[in-house]
Amino acid sequence: EMQLMESGGGPVQAGGSLTLSCVTSAYDPSRTCIGWFRDVPGKEREGLGSILSRTIKYADSVKGRFFISPNNLSLHMSHLEPEDTATYYCAARVCGVPWLDYRTYRFWGQGTHVTVSS
Repeated sequence: EMQLMESGGGPVQAGGSLTLSCVTSAYDPSRTCIGWFRDVPGKEREGLGSILSRTIKYADSVKGRFFISPNNLSLHMSHLEPEDTATYYCAARVCGVPWLDYRTYRFWGQGTHVTVSS
């Protein structure tokens, strides 16, 4: 069973940046997607980006603001807005292409919360 753990959440001012880390147990990067997701109360879990090996797919809603590092899987978020306040998760699944549908991810971290204040 694969294990993941996020860290780096906290308070940040609107317009600021924050980088979240995702530490994982050993896995095969050539056949495992690592995805970043977020939960906002009252809304469906949102896929932000997914990386397979060095191929990355981003959701349109965060493209250009959020960046997944292919070196360490971290999620760098910039130009943050109050609407980005959420609990952020990294997750893993076996895949052939990067995948943003949270329902297909099997292994999840415990999440890290980000609060963006205006």
